[in-house]
Amino acid sequence: MISKQILSCSSFASRRCIVKAPLTQVGVRFRTFNAAEQPRIRINSIVPNFKAPTTLGDIDFHEFISGSWTVLFSHPADFTPVCTTELGAFAALKPEFDARNVKLIGLSAEGVEKHKAWVKDIEDVSLEGKEFSYPIIGDESREVAFLFDMVDEEGFNNINGGLVQTIRSVFIIDPSKKVRLIMTYPASTGRNSAEVLRVIDALQLTDSKGVVTPIDWTSGKDVIIPPTVSDEDAKAKFGEFRKIKPYLRFTKV
Repeated sequence: MISKQILSCSSFASRRCIVKAPLTQVGVRFRTFNAAEQPRIRINSIVPNFKAPTTLGDIDFHEFISGSWTVLFSHPADFTPVCTTELGAFAALKPEFDARNVKLIGLSAEGVEKHKAWVKDIEDVSLEGKEFSYPIIGDESREVAFLFDMVDEEGFNNINGGLVQTIRSVFIIDPSKKVRLIMTYPASTGRNSAEVLRVIDALQLTDSKGVVTPIDWTSGKDVIIPPTVSDEDAKAKFGEFRKIKPYLRFTKV
């Protein structure tokens, strides 16, 4: 069992983290969080790796991704109203994510046993008794929250001691372990699960068809041919297209 452990970055270039020592007392921080040591996560950077306990067992995050798309999202605390609706909505939509080869994994800065008790409420509120079936990371030490910068300014200032709650961060990660999208909401505002699915559809379409998507695009609507593709090549690849401006051409896929 990995159980409760401390993680640290081995290098900024690799964005990998290693377990340094086991936690021996819940709620005690065993390292000083230094802003200079925090990895800079950007679009298309390799997501940091970590090992942590979850409601479905211990994980190595890179192994958990293992050739799938992954959505990692954080929550301020267990047994909170907005978080309960969010986790339930994602759980209800899990078949949609499964169909897109997407794994879900949540995080809250409390312990796994408390998460497991909370899951019963989520099942009762949102799943009509159906089983909640994706893992929630236990991050009592706030190590993963620090690694992914999942806190607001007040939380970051308190992260070496004091009350720290994670904000509503969302990371969409592709099978090559690259971060493809980052969304951050304040603790007071619930997320839009349909938007997460919409973005995944757009990213996967871009990867498979070499197109980009316009404002408010949803599956089935026209897409945009990138300006790097000539008209001749666009005709050969996509067939008919609408040319609004030399740089703005719509087509169907």
